[in-house]
Amino acid sequence: MLLQNKIFTVLGGLLLTLLMSATVQAQKNVWQAADGVYMYGPGQGFNSMFVITDEGVVVMDTANSQHAKGLLKAIKTLTDQPVRYVVQSHNHWDHAGGSKVFQDQGAKVIAHEEAYAWMKENPHYDLSLPDETWSGKRKDLVLGGKTIELHYMGMSHGLGMTVSLLPKEKVAFIADLVTPNRVMFTIVPDFNIKEWVRALKVLEKMDFNKAGYSHSHAKTPIGTMQDVILTREYIEDLQGAIMAEFKKGTQFLEIAGNIKLDKYKHWVGYNEWLHMNVYRVMLDMWMGPYPWRPKHAYE
Repeated sequence: MLLQNKIFTVLGGLLLTLLMSATVQAQKNVWQAADGVYMYGPGQGFNSMFVITDEGVVVMDTANSQHAKGLLKAIKTLTDQPVRYVVQSHNHWDHAGGSKVFQDQGAKVIAHEEAYAWMKENPHYDLSLPDETWSGKRKDLVLGGKTIELHYMGMSHGLGMTVSLLPKEKVAFIADLVTPNRVMFTIVPDFNIKEWVRALKVLEKMDFNKAGYSHSHAKTPIGTMQDVILTREYIEDLQGAIMAEFKKGTQFLEIAGNIKLDKYKHWVGYNEWLHMNVYRVMLDMWMGPYPWRPKHAYE
């Protein structure tokens, strides 16, 4: 009997240690941006935001089921409140996947109608369709005394691109439009460059002090307005360098090799992706902006 008690004591201690270790690890992946506003980033290249209120939790972007499960665990280390809503920033699978993890907990998933339409026509094994859609340029989500403004950013990137803004806390959640300390992602997929710059200028007029970024190569996933400004400056500097080569009469295939932007050489991807960025932006300047559709089709 004494031996059995000792075994139970040891096993109980091990279980408690494992639970405490899991809690500590989950909390290590969480950064606080403001009162009740947090970023979750497990170091796998993707970050989510969540907002804790007295009436429940709101999550921004779920990525995939593995990420979503870790996010749910992290939330539970901070609050007993259930997740009421998940706001998907846009249509792409790498952002909108994994939401069923929260739907199974009773949460409602919200996305702009443009994003929903694309998701419906482009199923994925880890993608669950949103429960609610919204349209137009803005929707306010109010829960537990906190207001989250959903701002539609137009044709900038993907479909239904939404920036979430907490006006009282002055915190924004920005997906893909800004990735601090990194050049554009590889071949710059599904971006309209002209509209992207316009969207960045819209962001610069918003009133926030901190921003959580879905992707970031800074020390934390929480940045500032300066990250938005630097992203715009990078695109405009790249356009300026390309235009200078056009004016010199440089052959099209030689332009990418001629362009160096030393101001950004410390950014991640500079050596690997700069020439890809040049080709993408150069094609936009050569052919005209794309993808494109009439404004009335998306506003």
